[in-house]
Amino acid sequence: MRNNTNFFKNRDLLIVTKHKKEQVIAPLFQNNLGVKCVLSKQFDTDTLGTFSGEIERQQNALETLKLKCLIAMEQEEYDLAIATEGSFGNHPTVFFAPANDELILLYDKKNNFFIFERHLSLETNFNTQKITSRAELDSFLEAVNFPSHAVIVKDKDKNWSTLNKGIHDIQIIEKFFKETNGRFFIETDMRAMHNPTRMRIIEEVSNKLLDKINFICPNCHIPGFGVASAEAGLLCDSCSMPTKSILAHIYQCQNCNYELKKIHPNNKETEDPMYCDFCNP
Repeated sequence: MRNNTNFFKNRDLLIVTKHKKEQVIAPLFQNNLGVKCVLSKQFDTDTLGTFSGEIERQQNALETLKLKCLIAMEQEEYDLAIATEGSFGNHPTVFFAPANDELILLYDKKNNFFIFERHLSLETNFNTQKITSRAELDSFLEAVNFPSHAVIVKDKDKNWSTLNKGIHDIQIIEKFFKETNGRFFIETDMRAMHNPTRMRIIEEVSNKLLDKINFICPNCHIPGFGVASAEAGLLCDSCSMPTKSILAHIYQCQNCNYELKKIHPNNKETEDPMYCDFCNP
């Protein structure tokens, strides 16, 4: 059911970030929700965890997002906030491929609900390497799209004494190379303002969240009624056996947990035999 009740129009939306994510978030939410976006000035989001490891994230991404919004709203006296949280590592199903798992959350303290969305993408330059030669350094920098994407250098992988972040200048790296005799660790800087690829993923997950906000729950009438999971089992057109293709989408409300199953969400009632494990093993 489309959202005919505007919960957000003319309200201030606090964007909780210190990494310039407002550059993509603010235009989208102002244009689509009619809010006035305000950048958080007081809360330091790095206190909940940093990519470079100075501060370990203590909770999962969703709980960290809730904390970001709640702390910032309390400190700066707003009742509507939005934040994102990225996680980087191996893709859960594409082995050995790095992935960006980006979560975004809109928290409405006035109406006591939150809405979140997730975007898992293989589009990332996430990487780290121990450098022992100039050839290795040059290869790494080319692979991670330096200098448009910044890097971090440190003298040790852990318990480092020197760590430099947000480097876009090759001269800084060359100086560090000489100081360490060509033996150091380098990694991609995944903070949004230093990583255009991640900024694009934040834009994509923002659009997904806006799509979800546009639908209200048939049960509690709160925005955010979206696809929570998919059910495989679309029948083969030839042998009528279930395939791995999607049979149904399960919609769920993040507020009251009401669920609704939509059969044949892709407007397909059967699957081509080429995707059938029985007809095409």
